[in-house]
Amino acid sequence: MCPHCSTRLGRSHSFCPKCGAKVEEIVSQTKEHRRLRTLHLDGDTFEMLKDYINRGGCISRNGKQLIFGINRHRAWQIVRDCAETVGLCALVNPETGRMHRVSPHRPRDVFAVMAVKQDDSGDGVRMLQEWLGHANIGTTMHYRKVAGRELKEWYQKLWVKRVKNSD
Repeated sequence: MCPHCSTRLGRSHSFCPKCGAKVEEIVSQTKEHRRLRTLHLDGDTFEMLKDYINRGGCISRNGKQLIFGINRHRAWQIVRDCAETVGLCALVNPETGRMHRVSPHRPRDVFAVMAVKQDDSGDGVRMLQEWLGHANIGTTMHYRKVAGRELKEWYQKLWVKRVKNSD
């Protein structure tokens, strides 16, 4: 938000589009306050990462130590190129028929859907929310996709119970 006129600003704005005030410093301060997330690693991945760091893999940039010196766009390119190399140029959603390109977010979506299928209890979804770093449980609930067969079975159970209760 612009401190002068409360206009919404994008991350790259240097000046407010409404009042023209310089806002570069405030936007850059906002970027620094992003939510921290914990990255869970298995033992093998942790050992590989430790070895990479010990061999000097870290990069210093603006006084900060970065494990990898790539930005989001480069990460997207790497995932896309790897997907194309193994023949995953596009994925089709079996429920909607829509095509989706492989992106860094797609494995996260697949993990979340698989986790919900394994345990869709309230505790399971709450743990998934924590794992994914969602502030709102509603965001996590989007991964609870109901298949047509599941919906029909649910409805049938409701109907059978209702018919039995009316006897």
